[in-house]
Amino acid sequence: MENILQLIESGFLRFGTTPCMRFKVKKEWVTWTWVDVERHLYELMGGLLKLGVAAGDKIAILSNTRLEWTLADFAALSCGAITIPVYQSSLTDQVHYILTDADCSGIFVEDKKQLDKVLSVAAHLPKLKWIAVFDAAKIKAQCDRTPAVYKYSDLFEKDTFAAKAVFNKHKVTLTSDQDLTYVYTSGTTGDPKAVILTHHNFLSNAKVTTAISGLSPKDEALSFLPLSHIMARLFQFVHFQAGFVQAFAESIDHLFANIQEIRPHFMVSVPRIFEKIHTKVVSDLNHASPLKRCIFNWAAAVGREATGLQPRHWSRLFPGALLVQRELASRLVYRPLQQKLGGRIRFFISGGAPLAQEIAEFFYTFDILILEGYGLTETTAPVTLNRPDRFKFGTVGLPLPNCDIKIAPDGEILVKGDPVFKGYYKNPQTTKECFQAGWFATGDIGTLDADGFLKITDRKKDIIVTSGGKNIAPQHIENIMKTIPLVSQFVVHGDKRKFLSALVVLDKEELDKFVRSHRIAIPDGKQAWESPEICKIIKDEIDNRNKELASYETIKKFAIIGKEFTIDSGELTPTLKVKRKVIGERYKENLDQFYREG
Repeated sequence: MENILQLIESGFLRFGTTPCMRFKVKKEWVTWTWVDVERHLYELMGGLLKLGVAAGDKIAILSNTRLEWTLADFAALSCGAITIPVYQSSLTDQVHYILTDADCSGIFVEDKKQLDKVLSVAAHLPKLKWIAVFDAAKIKAQCDRTPAVYKYSDLFEKDTFAAKAVFNKHKVTLTSDQDLTYVYTSGTTGDPKAVILTHHNFLSNAKVTTAISGLSPKDEALSFLPLSHIMARLFQFVHFQAGFVQAFAESIDHLFANIQEIRPHFMVSVPRIFEKIHTKVVSDLNHASPLKRCIFNWAAAVGREATGLQPRHWSRLFPGALLVQRELASRLVYRPLQQKLGGRIRFFISGGAPLAQEIAEFFYTFDILILEGYGLTETTAPVTLNRPDRFKFGTVGLPLPNCDIKIAPDGEILVKGDPVFKGYYKNPQTTKECFQAGWFATGDIGTLDADGFLKITDRKKDIIVTSGGKNIAPQHIENIMKTIPLVSQFVVHGDKRKFLSALVVLDKEELDKFVRSHRIAIPDGKQAWESPEICKIIKDEIDNRNKELASYETIKKFAIIGKEFTIDSGELTPTLKVKRKVIGERYKENLDQFYREG
């Protein structure tokens, strides 16, 4: 295949009248077949062609993940355009920057909130010709102005003859090295850079990821990650390669309800979701009766023994007694937990940030497999991935067969191969600087073990160098500390300092439950997180986990913060990575106090 349009057409031809996509309308799940998706794609293409969309145009999409996002993306690509995903959490000035930098002539927005962002800077966007609104019930179309405002539903053209002709033309003329998308990296510092990804980048990784994961038309997935995130975006094309059914979650707030309804076979997620489930399970266990705790701990011990003997296939080579115990443990503990995740999960794929090894092992004890992978926007998502039949917890898996990986003398991970991006849009100097003799320098530090599995140590720019000269990877420490049941977020500090300190955010729901069940008295005028007793409990938990660390890696002092770090506050990237510089500046007084005290 030379381009994504050929992949799209292949999906329509191969899977036809079988289910393709599911989405909710008025609280009811609606299913579209591949034929339905094909028809809607051509109808939307017809509308875009009437708006004047042509090959090479830049079309942005500013919305949460939903069916309309995917259709808008595929319809624009089918017109030969280049699509520009924009995170729905982006501030107005960020939207302005991206639309200006990418020279966008059109944009799809989700609702009035996103429309207002664009309209507020429209006077400074002379190249922007039109805006189409997905949720437009309260929107008045204004087609006689520039940029014109359209209701998304009004764009569809029933006569698809012209659209099919254009599709067939671009299906033949688009080459594999042509630009498909510019993805603006969320970044933890400075303005985002636009990563140029080609048709070949996506085709290669879609094919390889499908083969490694073993996904097929028999599978069903639930999609909830932002489609502006490269990993979620890639799986749109894996969908057309593998033919599984893709369901769109209503929102992150409805995720667990949607899991119960869709009962997916696999999901692509970020570690934060697994951390929340782990916290909930541990919390429920702590509040359970002694008998239930005893059964749970016994089942966990059986699971650990079983996984140590045989990584995946429970029924093979098991001593008879252990097999009986495992079946009983499954009925009493594993299956009820699996049912909370729909009951059909074959595996999760985790990426975007490091997953604590302890959490991956915890889930696997109960026969829930999380396959961690590694990649960047610049590598079209994964360059390594654990396989369903070959995995190692604490690593991000084996290199994909379409790329090569090596470790530089300073420990930086270098990548070369099909998934590696073309360059940064309008930024040749930065493009040049990030390559070393043809190898892309990822900015991540890691090691390859004897079996070829990659282990990520940390981000190169996140490495803490203490005043004593010790190099410390904060993410490793943070992952250990986030296994504390009451802890929601944990950020390590200490660059150029004589010891490590931390800012801690507690899980409000779990904290309130803990306070009630343990009848902890909260001083008048204070919040639960300010309680000396709670502080003592967290200190003891941190001290206990410090035993797993080298002395220079231990947390000496910490402060509990009363509010979560969020995307909206600018403390997290849209992929939930910590913006250390922002947090360090915002809580400078707290952090400085640790070191004034000695």
